[in-house]
Amino acid sequence: MKIDKEISHPIHPQHRLKLEYTEIPFNCDGCKEAGIGYKYSCKRCEFDLHKNCGAAAPTITHPFYRKCNFQLHYQPPGREMRFCDACRKDVLGFVYHCKRCGFDLHPCCANLPQVLDDGEHNLYLCLKLSSSCHRCGGKGAGWCYRTQCKSYNLHVSCVKELLVESWQAMYLNVDKNKVREMQTRIPSLKGTLKNHHHVHRSGKGGGKVSKCCEMAGGAVRIIVSAILGDPTALIAAVVGGFMSK
Repeated sequence: MKIDKEISHPIHPQHRLKLEYTEIPFNCDGCKEAGIGYKYSCKRCEFDLHKNCGAAAPTITHPFYRKCNFQLHYQPPGREMRFCDACRKDVLGFVYHCKRCGFDLHPCCANLPQVLDDGEHNLYLCLKLSSSCHRCGGKGAGWCYRTQCKSYNLHVSCVKELLVESWQAMYLNVDKNKVREMQTRIPSLKGTLKNHHHVHRSGKGGGKVSKCCEMAGGAVRIIVSAILGDPTALIAAVVGGFMSK
């Protein structure tokens, strides 16, 4: 897919927006969600758009909702409060909306990769959890990423919450102990899988399942970077500090 280095956008017609890369978290002026990595930016106005928001197609389809035809809206349609069916967060700006079915997706959520590869193993985007989320412990609605053995599930919404909390603590100069507390709440994929498979290894099919526990903790970094709208190894390295505590 070709990415334009400079664009014009209807919600910021006074200046053209240039594609740039940042390792500093920002709030997208389109969907109002957090971002990092590539963005379309107007430095004169301090205006930023996720790459996915700046280059959003007018209409899309999604494999999770095969009967839906999603149209891009710059503001939530209707008078009632809407939420994204992927991350369960409020829709405050750009949104893909299916008028027929009523589903809503943030542009970055709509573009989440179906499969993430950390270099050794795959993580799969799923419409529903196969077991409890390893962050919140619940089985509530919302998309998740899970391992092939289905033993590790992580809500897209939970990752978003933890990142926002950590960034607020870091960039608002909150006490360092508070930052450390936020970081330790990010689930450790590597440790969780080892503990989980230690119980199952002696059971039937244990040898096959145990391969999953070899997955590196860096896989969670790939999930984080994808949720932020830029699933690249560079971004994964930037946010990796949140996973290492």
